[in-house]
Amino acid sequence: MEPYVTKENIESKAHAWLEQIRPYNRHELRLKATASALLVVDMQQFFLDAASPTFTCGGVAILPNVKSLIATFRRAQRPVIFTRHVHHPGDLDSGIMAWWWKGKCIEGSPESKIHPNLAPKPDEKVVSKHRYSAFYNTDLETVLRCLKVEDVVISGVMTNLCCESTARAAFYRDYRVFFPADGTGAINEEMHVASLLNLAFGFACVTTVAAITTQLAGE
Repeated sequence: MEPYVTKENIESKAHAWLEQIRPYNRHELRLKATASALLVVDMQQFFLDAASPTFTCGGVAILPNVKSLIATFRRAQRPVIFTRHVHHPGDLDSGIMAWWWKGKCIEGSPESKIHPNLAPKPDEKVVSKHRYSAFYNTDLETVLRCLKVEDVVISGVMTNLCCESTARAAFYRDYRVFFPADGTGAINEEMHVASLLNLAFGFACVTTVAAITTQLAGE
């Protein structure tokens, strides 16, 4: 099956998606650079390797954009926080996830590692999670509160699962959410656009990597 988006056409695709959801993308927020943080959600080999049962073609397409976002936040000396979706090899934390999905990402395995092009720095926070939301039973909220973050930019995979769940959870906690259409990826276009539409309607400012970069650099 052909991927719904590639590194070459993601910019034009993103403009088309934004036009499609424009009537519902009503909150055109401006990023508060000095109170912002970037979340890089589950950009692991488990989701980015074509041989994986959970391969996410949209994740491959967004790799350069996520790398650019990371570099921009680092230059601005703003927090970059990574998440990894992992499970104990003994199934101690799998629960419903064990039978809902084929295969699982085992903690410490090569597949659990974040893509080498996006490798976290030693002083950057990496959140290990066992469910879709990066807030569920993790210390992410504590870290964001301590860093006095108000605006959260969410990038990574999958748009309609972990990224959307994290965006909703952030909104519930009164964070302003920025969700780049070209900085998140799914397994197909229908799921990706459906999430963009839902998030724009009720939870986030759906935008682009370029817009976020401009706002972060311009303040």
